[in-house]
Formats: sequence, structure tokens, C-alpha cells
Amino acid sequence: MPRDVGRFCETLRIVIVSDAAPPQVNGVVRTLQQLTAHLKGMGHEVTFITPDMFTTVPMPTYPEIRLALFPGRKIARMIREANPNAIHIATEGPLGLAARRFCVRKGIPFSTSFHTRFAEYLNARTGIPLSWGYEFLRRFHRKSSALMVATPSLQKELRERGFGEPVIWSRGVDTDLYRPRPDLMDAHPKGLARPVWLNVGRVAVEKNIEAFLELDLPGTKMIVGEGPRLEYLKKRFPQAHFTGPLFGAELAEAYAAADVFVFPSRTDTFGLVLIEAMAAGTPVAGYPVQGPGDVLAFTPDGMKAGALDEDLKTACMAALRLNRDDARAYAMNFAWEACAKQFIVNLALEEMSAEETVEERAAIEVVG
Repeated sequence: MPRDVGRFCETLRIVIVSDAAPPQVNGVVRTLQQLTAHLKGMGHEVTFITPDMFTTVPMPTYPEIRLALFPGRKIARMIREANPNAIHIATEGPLGLAARRFCVRKGIPFSTSFHTRFAEYLNARTGIPLSWGYEFLRRFHRKSSALMVATPSLQKELRERGFGEPVIWSRGVDTDLYRPRPDLMDAHPKGLARPVWLNVGRVAVEKNIEAFLELDLPGTKMIVGEGPRLEYLKKRFPQAHFTGPLFGAELAEAYAAADVFVFPSRTDTFGLVLIEAMAAGTPVAGYPVQGPGDVLAFTPDGMKAGALDEDLKTACMAALRLNRDDARAYAMNFAWEACAKQFIVNLALEEMSAEETVEERAAIEVVG
């Protein structure tokens, strides 16, 4: 590393730029919220730059997501005013592009993270070739001093796709909020017939929720979340229970009251909802692909907490037989404090020292 990491871990001013922010409900938003809380708890100053600070328009085909219009000048001013020691660009949207452009133009180092399979999502929604999507992503992340990824398998894949040398930044779970509730396991609080098969997340085509809803399973299928596919799925599967988005204690209760958490996505890079469910004592079922495969491979005990199979129904029925105590115990391997510290260590790959700031770097550039 270019400097002493311990010195860099002193109090920092950090700017985080994200096109994903509340009221969006997804793993990226929850990850950044938890990260920010823990960074502040460690004494760091964090400035968040999000779409609600700009004029926005709804994203085509996905109106719940707002896209910032012409954010370049304002985002440059906001970064200068925050005068950070480190800049992290979390997403590849309009804000991420504007922040990257500012940093590259001024010679200011920045880190990035790879949260979602943008190329696959773009292909699923518009038919744009995967090769085009990955070329855009390579260009976006190419000048990043540290491209952060959640799992070793994604790190290996991106390395093979020409993304340089990504670094690991794992994920965590709030084990106080998401905890077992034995009192909910006799009768479901919403009166649903057991077993209750739960899915939480964005209701969109790339989440492959139909593969779950089409399964012939006993009991009740419960979907928590919103998105462009919601109304279509409600009409096609009227027997399923759709709650819309849930937050905080209500979401924690939904996890704890379910018998199995079903994760049909084949495109997620991690799946934060998996460890939230397991923290509540709910075993998980999914396909043996990147995301669930990485989460359950964290320690050899992963298969006690979930079941993976190319036949999703087989995985569901296997998960139903698992011990809820084992799911909870496995989730305890994930801690947000450790993730926040790992994030800070990754920031040490940037070129600015803890003492050097954006304004100082810009001044040096002008003098030169």
C-alpha cells in the first residue's frame, strides 16, 4: 500500500456519491446506510451526495428510480465544499458519472464499487448486448484506485473480464434488528397458511421472481418489495401475498415469521437479504450461482443455513428441513463494524494522504 494504513484510519472526511438512495428499497441503499452509520460511529465525517439533492426525472421502465439531470456543476461544488480526504463513487448512474468526470479532470483519486450487474440488467430491459454494457463498466471503473467487490468469485470474474485487480469489501447484517422471534412461529402474524415462503427485494424482471411464484409449494408465497414488475405479478399470481415495501421492525418481523427465504435471482452479486433472513433464523433457498453461493460458502457451516439446487423447489423443501438456530448462528459471521473497517482500509489505496484534501490537490494542479 502507498502509505501507513493505521495513519490513514484516523478521522477522515469522506464523500460517498450514490444514484441509489431512499426511497429506493434495495441492498445497495441498505448497505450504504449501514456503512455510513458505522463510519460516523468510528468518528469519520461522511457527506452523502444522492439524487434527492438534484432535479430528477424517472428512469425509463423503472419510475421508482430517479435520475439526476445535468448534475456536473453542482456535484463539483458539493465535493469542493465537503473538501474530503477520500471520495467513493458507489454507482454508475448520472451522479457517479459526474463525480468521476470531476475527479478525473482534477486529478483527484477516487474509489468505486460494483454492486449490481448493470450489463445484465441493461440487456434484460433493453436488449443492449452484454459486451457493450461491460465495456461501459470497464471504462467507468478503469481509473478507480480501488474497485470494491463483495465476494471472491466476483473479484475473480471481474479480473478475468479486464477490470484490473478488484479488492474485497464484504457486507454485514444488523443482528439486533434481524433476530429470531419464536413467538411468531406458531401462527403467522398475518394469518397466512404455513409454510410461508418469503422473498424480499426489488420486484423487477432481473430478480427472476416468477421462477419462485411458479413453483408448486405448500402454504403461502409472500413477496415484500416494490418495482416495475409488481402489478404484473399481482395479476398473474393472485394467490400470492404481496405486501409492498416494508421497513425496520415490520421487515424484521416478516423475516422472522417466514419458514424459508427464497432467493430466485441468478444475477445478484451478493444478496444482503440472504444474511438478513438468516439473522432472523430463517433458512434460505436459491440457485447454486454467484451471490447465494458466495454467501453460503463463507464458512463450511453455510449448508446448515441454506440449500442451493438447480431445481428451486428441491432447494426450498431442503431448506424447510434445516434448523433455524443454525441459520442464526451462521449469520453471526457477518458484522457491519468489520465491513466498515474493511472499507476504510480499501480507501487507503487512494493517492491522497489523510492530510491532503481536494482543495489542496486542486491548488497544486493550478500552480503546476
